[in-house]
Amino acid sequence: MQSADRQWFDEAYYQRFYFDKKTSVVDPAHAARLGAFVCSYLQYVRVPVQRVLDVGCGIGLWRDAIAQHFPQASYHGVEYSDYLCQRYGWERGSVVDYAPADGQPFDLVICQGVLPYLSPADLKLALANLARLSRGALYVEAVAREDYERDIIDDELTDPRLYRHRAELYRRGLAQGFTELGGGVWLSQRADVPLFALEAVQN
Repeated sequence: MQSADRQWFDEAYYQRFYFDKKTSVVDPAHAARLGAFVCSYLQYVRVPVQRVLDVGCGIGLWRDAIAQHFPQASYHGVEYSDYLCQRYGWERGSVVDYAPADGQPFDLVICQGVLPYLSPADLKLALANLARLSRGALYVEAVAREDYERDIIDDELTDPRLYRHRAELYRRGLAQGFTELGGGVWLSQRADVPLFALEAVQN
């Protein structure tokens, strides 16, 4: 089984899932609420955010939220799609093996809607790489097999080529480098941030 081919993510893909209002998975109001939640939660638990990596950044929906909630932070977008890199100027890279040129980890890493495109082998590599990339926090959004089984996926707005990995596969991989806080937010085990017992999800 192979991960998604880079050629999938061409202009037609983004026209369907992002730019055409009839088939777009993008809801600006949802994106704003999500950004406010994640950034506010990190401010609450006192994760200092100066460097942000958005890996699989798409059209850059997180950039405005970061600018609003962490105006002092730098935002760096990394994309697998040649089309988006040419259109928006993102750095070309994959969550599987991306490493910043300066070798420095980030305070916040965002990985939204990327991981289900990876084969099981590449997913394992990507989850380990996310731990290397983050020294503070991680936000992950990925549909899991259980979401399909519970019939909460809109098939009309969901790419049928996604892998249906179990949620446990994601959690097991992320638990090697992070503590789960809930809501898709994870705290790096390298972060010097004390948590109350009930703030962390116990596996």
